[in-house]
Amino acid sequence: MNFICLDVEGVLLPEIWIRIASVTDIAGLSLTTRDEPDFNALMLRRCELLRQHDVSYTDILRIVREVEPLPGAVAFLSEVRRRWPCALISDSFYEFLLPLAPKLGLPTVFCHNLIIGDDGRLTGWRPRLVDQKPQVVRSLQALGFTVIAAGDSYNDLGMLRQAEHGFLVNAPPAIREAAGIGTCCAGLEELLDEIQKVAR
Repeated sequence: MNFICLDVEGVLLPEIWIRIASVTDIAGLSLTTRDEPDFNALMLRRCELLRQHDVSYTDILRIVREVEPLPGAVAFLSEVRRRWPCALISDSFYEFLLPLAPKLGLPTVFCHNLIIGDDGRLTGWRPRLVDQKPQVVRSLQALGFTVIAAGDSYNDLGMLRQAEHGFLVNAPPAIREAAGIGTCCAGLEELLDEIQKVAR
């Protein structure tokens, strides 16, 4: 049986931190996992910038709740879930994605948690699992699933390489080059076509 594992930001939702950067006018927050392979370094930078600019956790959530799915994402995810078991595997955070999950049809989500200080400021993050994306794939494979995975960033490459079938979608040239994966889909319609080709 097939199991579909999908990244979230850049695939189904726009990059949330780019939206936060735009609304707060903090340019440094626009860096994402498409730019920085070291996720821990990226999060440390984000927390520091938020402290420097006195942006609270409540401020961030207000911005996040206004994020809408990318065009075609809801229909794509609905069709995938209709045909195969599916989960969203993200290095985002439950505090961000749970408020947005109803907009995507309440899919299963595996991600991390934010750490909020007593002063209401973001102080760090707590991984659900270290290097969780390939670990999730390995666990599903141990249960007898053939995993088909898709993502767009450096932090997705381990998941894509571990899966029996890994696809990049909307990935920039540097990530396509680093991936060593043949198929890069230009959008969700093309991704669905590729999934259908390999699903059994």
